Amino acid sequence: MKTKLRGNKPIASLSLDLDNVWSFLKNQGAPGWETFPSYLDIAVPRFLDIFQQWNVTITVFIVGQDAALEKNTKALQAIANAGHEIGNHSFYHDPWLHLYSEDEIEQEVALAEQHIKRVTHQHPIGFRGPGYSFSPAVLKVLARRGYEYDASTFPTFLGPIARAYYLMTCKLSKEERKKREALFGGFKDGLQPLKPYQWKMGKDKLTEIPVTTMPIFKVPIHFSYIMYISTFSSEAALLYLRIALWLCKLTHVQPSLLFHPTDFVSQEDVPELSFFPGMSLPTYKKLAIVNKSLEIISSQFNVVTVGQHAKSVADAHKIPVLVPQKR
Repeated sequence: MKTKLRGNKPIASLSLDLDNVWSFLKNQGAPGWETFPSYLDIAVPRFLDIFQQWNVTITVFIVGQDAALEKNTKALQAIANAGHEIGNHSFYHDPWLHLYSEDEIEQEVALAEQHIKRVTHQHPIGFRGPGYSFSPAVLKVLARRGYEYDASTFPTFLGPIARAYYLMTCKLSKEERKKREALFGGFKDGLQPLKPYQWKMGKDKLTEIPVTTMPIFKVPIHFSYIMYISTFSSEAALLYLRIALWLCKLTHVQPSLLFHPTDFVSQEDVPELSFFPGMSLPTYKKLAIVNKSLEIISSQFNVVTVGQHAKSVADAHKIPVLVPQKR
């Protein structure tokens, strides 16, 4: 589905990382993830209904392991049938993808591609690493496999704080904690650009669409963060979003904003995820906040997929070129 652009409004891309119940439990070190529990049958119809109401098409980054399981087929096909762009979110959803060898990355990306394409009949052209993980090797594999863009960078200074909170609350062995030493990145990630740019790896190039954080302050503005603020005050959360979007327009940043399925469910729906921030907020309040957020965004921006965002960048004038450094 092609989004019709209206007037002279700037664009804003929307995406959703389809992280499932099992991936949250796995990363938390909680038992039971090995049976791959899923809430896709609850979350997917909810977000499809809301996006249809607002006539917006987004990019949904799917985890290959979910596409490999027959119980998720109906939900995943519904996403594709609704006209949304399908992206690759790795196969095993390991946030330490940056520690993988190039051969391991190749297998991870290819296996996810295989199952995602089989179920949705779309071949992904975009990738987002789990936990915003990326490396020169990941980018090299993506370019070699014909991907048009990566959307894994998350320019914020708060990564080390988020990691400290995560490690304090999870139940993991020393070995598992070791793998997560670079989770959410370091302070230097806050220096990454907010505007799109191009990675250059020798002869290979790849467009990068960063997950937008608040210009100047580089604090998160993804919707799980909005939901967390809403547990204190929904009015404050929406004001926070308005300020972030105002700063985007002021600094000429065309935002790329991120949802998760947890923005459409609560601990009422999924008690096992009660540990996740914002899950205490009742479902009806979350859906009301999503609706109001989409109203705010749609009034100021033309909403497009991340793929359309990347194409507009590629079709535009010269953009910055960066050489990836090992994290």
